[in-house]
Amino acid sequence: MPIEELIEEVIAREGGYSNHPADRGGPTRWGITRAVARQHGFTGDMRVFPRQEAAAIYRRLYWLRPRIADVAQRAPALAAELFDTAINMGPAVAIRFLQRALNALNRNAGDYPDMGVDGVIGPATLAALATFLDHRGPPGEDVLIKAVEALQGERYLALAERRPANEAFLYGWLANRIGS
Repeated sequence: MPIEELIEEVIAREGGYSNHPADRGGPTRWGITRAVARQHGFTGDMRVFPRQEAAAIYRRLYWLRPRIADVAQRAPALAAELFDTAINMGPAVAIRFLQRALNALNRNAGDYPDMGVDGVIGPATLAALATFLDHRGPPGEDVLIKAVEALQGERYLALAERRPANEAFLYGWLANRIGS
């Protein structure tokens, strides 16, 4: 799926303006927090934060900069999952999920060497992904998505357990971010 469609899906899912009292992100529009909007030059009220600026931030911060676009060349469905996870949890977290999954699925380094789990898509991550997909074929991408989603789900539960205010979001996270 093209990045434009992924961005439109995220914006539709995130909705317009919100300022939930339990959300540490504060005022948010189109899923972009005030802090992120400010880092990118927006100084106005978040109720009028432009949709096109949100789309540009999504493309730059969550697709291009973390190199999820490079994953999409080989595994587009996995890239879509990583993109959504990066938006919700941060790019480094999403990439660490991928790296952990690839390390655990390499059959004790028999298919490719373990890599550092550093949250950065670089040559080692891309090489491991390519080798994994070559060995496992098309079903391999589905397995990686399941592994990333399993790690994501565990993190959501841990966030709700550590901070009870996050329970306000847990149902939505699980319903809208896992398996969709």
